[in-house]
Amino acid sequence: MKKRFGIDIDGTVTCPSSLVPYINKAFNMNITLDDIKQYDLNPLVEVTEAEFAEWFEKNEPVIYAESPLAKGAYPILNEWKNDHELYFISARSSHLLDVTEKWFTENDLTYHHIELIGTHHKVEAAKKYQVDVFFEDKHDNAVMIHEECQIPVILFNTPYNQDPIPQGVIRVNDWHEANAWIQNWLKNP
Repeated sequence: MKKRFGIDIDGTVTCPSSLVPYINKAFNMNITLDDIKQYDLNPLVEVTEAEFAEWFEKNEPVIYAESPLAKGAYPILNEWKNDHELYFISARSSHLLDVTEKWFTENDLTYHHIELIGTHHKVEAAKKYQVDVFFEDKHDNAVMIHEECQIPVILFNTPYNQDPIPQGVIRVNDWHEANAWIQNWLKNP
């Protein structure tokens, strides 16, 4: 049975450490993904929130264009593309659509729709597109989407999303675990 998958891009389809080299270079740091204990990156750097936001906005297109795929994402998404609808719903701003579509093309990833909403509040988009399951790396997004949409949410395990999760939010370590959960869910909806 064909399902519609709502899939975040950054930190989910892209490697969660994608930003790390850019932060290290720009702010003369030497951090790793394990040093990132919360989603908000500003406390890691010694600049104001406005300065960090300005740096990020200026560098977003390059970061997104060069982000590596998360390990295991390609074969799983490639496997799903014919059996399910892949709706990528991202907090990226809409002016980054060309960069995003080009990245998908260069990585040979199929999508049925890309929605760049410019905010982390993805509940409305998940409802609008009637997704059956969502894939996310941001803890509070995962919980909100699950609770407000009453759908399962696959949460990709990272050092920055370790708060407790309710039943219905499923923590996985990689795309292979996500696929195993999905295959079981499809057999026993």
